[in-house]
Amino acid sequence: MKSEIQWFCCQLGAREHYSIPRSLEQAGQLGALFTDAWVKPDSLLNKLPINSLKSLGDRHHSALSQSSIYSATNQLILFEAQQRLLKTSAWPRMIARNDWYQRQIIRKLKQISSQYSTSKIVVFSYSYAALEIFKYAKSQGWMTVLGQIDPGIEEEKIVIAEAQKYTDLAPDWQPVSSEYWDNWRQECELSDYILVNSEWSRQLLVQGDVMPAKIKTVPLVYKMPSNAQNFQRQYPDTFTGDHPMRVLFLGLVTLRKGIRACLEAITSLIEDDTIEFWFVGNQQIEIPEALRDCRNIHWVGAVPRSETANYYQQADVFLFPTLSDGFGLTQLEAQAWRLPIIASKHCGEVVTDNIDGIVLNDVTGEDIQQALIQLKNSPEQLRTMSQMIQPKPQFSIDSLSQSLQTLIGAD
Repeated sequence: MKSEIQWFCCQLGAREHYSIPRSLEQAGQLGALFTDAWVKPDSLLNKLPINSLKSLGDRHHSALSQSSIYSATNQLILFEAQQRLLKTSAWPRMIARNDWYQRQIIRKLKQISSQYSTSKIVVFSYSYAALEIFKYAKSQGWMTVLGQIDPGIEEEKIVIAEAQKYTDLAPDWQPVSSEYWDNWRQECELSDYILVNSEWSRQLLVQGDVMPAKIKTVPLVYKMPSNAQNFQRQYPDTFTGDHPMRVLFLGLVTLRKGIRACLEAITSLIEDDTIEFWFVGNQQIEIPEALRDCRNIHWVGAVPRSETANYYQQADVFLFPTLSDGFGLTQLEAQAWRLPIIASKHCGEVVTDNIDGIVLNDVTGEDIQQALIQLKNSPEQLRTMSQMIQPKPQFSIDSLSQSLQTLIGAD
């Protein structure tokens, strides 16, 4: 049964597996999903042998099969082809894509808005691709909710400080333009509410002069893979050269993710055959020459999402020393496989210190190395931590749905 409150969800990409529209559909409040691409399982696009189209196979969710979906799939394919012909670099292409996407969405909103004249309309959009959409929404008298995907400009300042101090690791890194942040501030001003996924994000937004009363913390949604539910992790009595402690770093290999401190931590461990390191993810740094060809360091590079479960299963501990993250979904992915985590405080709170992992006092090479050596010398502690990992119901679709109902109900 449809509610008198109807949400228009505007979503570029398949972020968080469409958790916001899914939770609203469950509550009967999803008016429509407006997105750049929507590809049904039986679509011809899934059968074409074109590599650039393969990523579009994820642009669908069975929970939304009966929902009203408005997409611009064909136009997106044309846009991306034009950008490749123009040979635009990643950052200008992203800005152009955000602008193109908002034009498509506003056109669709204008076409269907009269169908919802008796409903209270709430428009949701993720940050950095919401400004023009929100301008139109406000012209119609609609409520606006911004999904803030990261901690904003204060996070950028953290990365700038790191990049300026360690220029050898990322010599080509550049901060975003001032116009980008000006647009973001306008998005925040036009928002009735701003959704974040962690207390860390809320703190940095407030520090960045975002109005605290607008900021609401809502849970991220994560569903454990069915094949992880009965997974049993095994640890040896002692880590040896034949069975070293396998440390997994999975995600972007960037300054923001704390890679500099990681490298400092492992430099003195490269001759230790009882520990090995696996770096899985797109590498956006210059790997120091001394660490490129070490026998206990594996630079895997980017892998398909379907392969990440293998790395979680084979690891003994997960390393997540981020300088700043809106949440850090890989923490939940690791825990689904009962993998203890060494995590920073600068992200979503998943790890309970010395219960199911270790929370670093600070993101330094010394602190990371100390945690690694502590666990390497105590496999029984890792075994206990793994056993203490419990399901976290606060990260369910039901919890998110309830949070969104409470948000609008309180208005």
